[in-house]
Amino acid sequence: MADSTIITGQYVQIDQTSASIGERIFARLIDFLILMIYVFAVAVVVSLTLEYVSRFFSNDLNDLLMLLILLPAFFYTLLWEVFNHGQTLGKKLLGIRVVMKDGSVPTLSAYLLRWLLMMADFYLFQFVGALSILLTKDRQRLGDLAAGTIVIKEKNYHKVFVTLDEFYYLSAGYRPGYHPVFPQAENLSLEQINLIAQTLFRYDAQRPQRIRELADRVCSFLKINPSFHDELLLQTLMRDFQYYALEEI
Repeated sequence: MADSTIITGQYVQIDQTSASIGERIFARLIDFLILMIYVFAVAVVVSLTLEYVSRFFSNDLNDLLMLLILLPAFFYTLLWEVFNHGQTLGKKLLGIRVVMKDGSVPTLSAYLLRWLLMMADFYLFQFVGALSILLTKDRQRLGDLAAGTIVIKEKNYHKVFVTLDEFYYLSAGYRPGYHPVFPQAENLSLEQINLIAQTLFRYDAQRPQRIRELADRVCSFLKINPSFHDELLLQTLMRDFQYYALEEI
């Protein structure tokens, strides 16, 4: 199993597992089947209506109409990945998606480059794409290597909807000379850190109570007895978690 650890732009650690070659091939077969169904359906509809339509259009216009109808099939992979966050229908059914190597959403140019090189990976030179997936550390085909993307398991993809300004207090976590206050913070998981962040940045009437309850739970879990107030405790734990996450890279 190919695993990779990245740090997001918000300095949060994410562990990712690359999709297996079997999952990628099966997803492509599903996409191919969907395309065949679409093309077959279009062919049937066109054949049934061609005689009627030809009364109003020339043969050249009929050919152009057919081309326009089939054009979505040609751009199927590109369009689905761009507008469905890195997933075609096949990838969605298999629970895998395309991301950049740093865990971020691919750019349009990255999607376009991997789509263009799909011709070389699977159509012009047979098995080149499969061989590249088997031999590379992150199971990347040529298009992925050129675009800087990887295909990962959906269950390992944690999208962190937190802006940089919400992490202003984390700056100490990567400043030279910083020393963690709580070594136990290394034992926290990404999900627990996300819960702490959501609690700190949700401002409503119940915020003080939620912070107090969460701080009590964290202290019990980590077996610590801090001498400062609950909110500062949670902020400090996040700084310390970031410190240890960056130390592992």
